Parts: sequence; structure tokens; C-alpha cells
Amino acid sequence: MNSAESPPKIDVITPQSGWKFLDFNEIWEYKDLVYFLTWRDIKARYAQSTLGFSWAVVQPVFLMIVFSIIFGRLVKIDSDGVPYPIFSYTALVPWSLYSSSLSGATGSFVANTNVMSKVYVPKIVFPLTSIFSRLPDFFIALILVFGLMVWYGQAPSIWLLFLPMLVLLIIVQALGVGLWFGTLAVQFRDVRYGVGLLVQVMMYATPIVYPASLIPEKYRLIYGINPMAGVIEAFRSAMLSTRPMPWDLLAVGVLTSVVVLVSGVLFFRRMERNFVDVV
Repeated sequence: MNSAESPPKIDVITPQSGWKFLDFNEIWEYKDLVYFLTWRDIKARYAQSTLGFSWAVVQPVFLMIVFSIIFGRLVKIDSDGVPYPIFSYTALVPWSLYSSSLSGATGSFVANTNVMSKVYVPKIVFPLTSIFSRLPDFFIALILVFGLMVWYGQAPSIWLLFLPMLVLLIIVQALGVGLWFGTLAVQFRDVRYGVGLLVQVMMYATPIVYPASLIPEKYRLIYGINPMAGVIEAFRSAMLSTRPMPWDLLAVGVLTSVVVLVSGVLFFRRMERNFVDVV
């Protein structure tokens, strides 16, 4: 044995106490794991599926048809001067990304109990991969939006270039709320069922079946506390040129999203050292 050889590197992992924020360097070191788990979730979701990735558009298309019949033809809700099918579908695409990401992030810690109990990984990767695995569905469903735009003769606005920022805002909000509920779900398993109910209620508190222009001006900023309100209206503005970009709703939504994300990360980091013992 060569006495000049350096001793093997030993990493000692100790639980952290107090309020800590994310270690971005550590997350970057596990980027390959994030990629693997994301791809695993995508394949698992469509394994032995007859329709495959077509399921990405089945739910929003079905809801578009139902909403168009009930709210477009029977109730005759204003659709900002565009055909109601594309009006509702353009909102359902980002909403589907948010709702599925939130549900997935909430259950991500419990779903990966076996991994957490055997090896050390930054636990933040689980909600991240759960959210990233929903992005292919979003982009597939987005293709149909462009198809409907051609069919109905709707031209996008210059703010179409702002679309990546809107997607990032959805991810930030889903991650922030998902960390709150995901951390609580480790100890209280029925939280996941409550999140399902919350998502259903939030859908009607978000301008999906109706435009935000119906909200009285004096309540508009309060309405914008729901960050998806600004995102949905901004999607319509970018894709359909229905109304000017709702900067007021977006500003309030961004502030809300940052507060929720920072508080969610701090709460998660405070509680994560007990995850393995609880699950």
C-alpha cells in the first residue's frame, strides 16, 4: 500500500436545527438525481397507458367542452370578445399545470419514503421533480392552444415572449404551497385530501370560466392575492390579445408567490430533519 495515498473523504451528515434556507450548491450537486427522478415520474405516469401523452389534453379539453356548454351557451358569461372554447381552454392549460404540480408536490415526501429512509438526498428534490415531471403535459396541451388560435383566427400579442416568466411563476407558487402542505402531509396524511378540495375551490376563485374584468375595480388588488388570477389573465392577454397585460394582478401575485415560497422553504427546512422518523 502506498503510504502517500490520501485518506478517503468522509462526509458526516448531521441534522440541522433552527431556520435554514436552501443550499443551492447541494441541489446542483444532485442535478442528475433530479433528472432521473423526473424521468421516472413521467414514465411511471404513462406506463401501460393506451392513450399515452394524449392524456395531457384529455382533461382540459373535456372541461373546455363542459364549460363551453354550461357557461358559454347557457349562462352566457362574457368571454372578452373571443369564442368561449378558446377563452376557457387557454386558462385551463396553465391551471392544469398548477393544480397537478401542487397535488404532486404535496404527496412527494410521503411517496418517496423508501428513498429517504435508505440514502441521504436533499429532500427538496422530491417536490421539484414532481413539478418538473408535469411540464411535458403542459407543453403538449399548449400545442392545442396554438391550434385553436389558428382555427378561431386569434393572433397573439407581443407579450407571448413573456410566457416563460409566467410558467416560472406557476412553478414558484406550486413549490411554495406544495412545501407547506407536503411538510404537513408527512405528519397528517389527510392533508392530501384537503388539498384536492382546495384545488377545486380555487379553480372557481380564479378567472377560468369568467374574465377578471368582471371583478369590481375596488376589489381587484385583493383578488390578485390569488397569484393564479394574474397568471391566467396574463396567459389570455399574451395568447389571445383579449385585454392589456394585467400588471397590477401580476405584481400582487408575484409578491404573494415570493412570500409563500420563502415561508414554505423555511417551514420545510425547520421540519425536514424529522421526516424519516415520522414517516
